[in-house]
Amino acid sequence: MGKPLEHVPHDHATPHDHAACIDQAVRTAADVCAQRGLKLTPVRRRILEIVWRAHAPIGAYDILAELAKERDKAAPPTVYRALEFLIDAGLVHRIDSINAFIGCDEPARAHVAQFLVCRKCHRVVEIDDPGINRLLAEKSLAAGFRIEPTSLEIKGLCGECEDA
Repeated sequence: MGKPLEHVPHDHATPHDHAACIDQAVRTAADVCAQRGLKLTPVRRRILEIVWRAHAPIGAYDILAELAKERDKAAPPTVYRALEFLIDAGLVHRIDSINAFIGCDEPARAHVAQFLVCRKCHRVVEIDDPGINRLLAEKSLAAGFRIEPTSLEIKGLCGECEDA
């Protein structure tokens, strides 16, 4: 099977400066929010940093645990409200099938996020196939349907789990 066109912003196998990666994501988020007239509060910013620092899908209660290390009054509603804002702003994607969140590295571009989700180890690979986006746009237009910010999750086995 051929390798799909991949966009893997959260792959530990690709060497990069992770601190710079997080910093760039937060700067981009601040720019996107400013352009859209949205307020990236300190708590929202910190939760975005936690999501990006995880470098893999992270659950809301794991985010809460990280936030609680810094803030005495960290509570689930705070995390969920911030995540809702970040999702609505296109800064974070929710991976419904594993109930986790992952940073979007292209928040300025409207797109249907496409994920390959390993059903065994929960590794997530974001792919960005313009053909899929185009097809979804054409089909929804023909049906008189407006797609809201969403994601497409394809479950299967990653190469490591398939070989195990």
